[in-house]
Amino acid sequence: MRVLKFGGTSVGSPDRLKKLMEIIDPLQPQVVVLSAVSGTTNELVAIANALYEKKHEEANTLIDALESKYVNFLAQLFPSSVYFKKSSMLIIEHFNSIRAFTQDLFTVYEERIILSKGELISTALFSYYLEQIGIKNVLLPALDFMRLDEHSEPNIPYTTEHLTPLLAAHPNINIFITQGYICRNHFGEVDNLKRGGSDYTASLIGAAIGAEEVQIWTDIDGMHNNDPRIVSGTKPIRNLSFNEAAELAYFGAKILHPQSVFPAQKYNIPVRLLNTMEPKAPGTLISSMESEAGIKSIAAKDGITALKIQSSRMLLAYGFLRRVFEVFERYKTPIDMITTSEVAVSLTIDDDQYLAEIINELNGFGTVEIDADQSIICIVGDFLASKSGYAAKVMDSLKKIPIRMISYGGSSNNISVLVNTSVKNDALKALHKGLFE
Repeated sequence: MRVLKFGGTSVGSPDRLKKLMEIIDPLQPQVVVLSAVSGTTNELVAIANALYEKKHEEANTLIDALESKYVNFLAQLFPSSVYFKKSSMLIIEHFNSIRAFTQDLFTVYEERIILSKGELISTALFSYYLEQIGIKNVLLPALDFMRLDEHSEPNIPYTTEHLTPLLAAHPNINIFITQGYICRNHFGEVDNLKRGGSDYTASLIGAAIGAEEVQIWTDIDGMHNNDPRIVSGTKPIRNLSFNEAAELAYFGAKILHPQSVFPAQKYNIPVRLLNTMEPKAPGTLISSMESEAGIKSIAAKDGITALKIQSSRMLLAYGFLRRVFEVFERYKTPIDMITTSEVAVSLTIDDDQYLAEIINELNGFGTVEIDADQSIICIVGDFLASKSGYAAKVMDSLKKIPIRMISYGGSSNNISVLVNTSVKNDALKALHKGLFE
């Protein structure tokens, strides 16, 4: 069995939703994971924000506008009066439940329920559409089998235990439809896997059922060797290792959610990145197979803040770095890059929610310098220790770009440099020219 995930743009209009059946083979068993219709989650977030601020009139206006969009969507998707009526009742039910939150106390629990509506609606509409054209399918609520454990991590054994019998109960059905993104937490409350979580859902389901392959369908033909929005002449990469894909996803390759690589890697489930606009394009295969050595791709991550802690007490002292890291641990703030010298340590973070508190504590160790508006550029490949020249190629390509930090050697798949975001585009273009042209 395969798992096929389609993102918001792939279900973003009635025509696109219909064209999914040019990709989905009704004769092959598969779990189809759908995101919300493109734009829906952003609008649901806007509704939730209005409710948090007790702007009930504004919330109702936003609710009415989004419901109206779906009414137009249904008119194009369902020429059959039977299915138009059926889907209209579904839309009314969902939006009335959202309106009910304008009458009562609004908390994070109600917000999560609102944010789940996009996927619940898109999957139901697709199931109805398949029924309308005579294709048998089963709609499986993700809330019945996707669950987080007490550490807010996905519970794959739970998914295996609860999803496997649901699939086995329909031996004559090939198409199973479910929601990406949404789940229940350890207490059974509606929760989610955060933004980009539909990729994660597909990978988790693939791992849980031992799928033959997980396919992530987007609007680009696989992972490219640079950001095609910035650099011209990029090319798709045919094969990547799990480690290479994880580095690229974490450091800015938007096509794949960073966490979605790890369940597939752990359970050795190949992941294929494909393009709904060009379904015959080979895309990118991510697997445990060893790929060729050398530089594969470049990605960039914005919104980075660099901190340098300089202290004479660090010289020949043990325990200094541990105490520095404990500050970030207390504020649950991950560190991306780190470099050290005898009397200073520089590191980067991408979450500045507690920056003021972190700086206040770090001032107790020494002088703290802050550089905001930074970008990490990650050069990914298989950098064999026995071969030389990789770092030299990177540095030579960037000889005209001011570099704030360099990280090399922490991974055999990654060379990272930190630059000011104002020169990021120039750096990407310079690297592309120096490494691939």
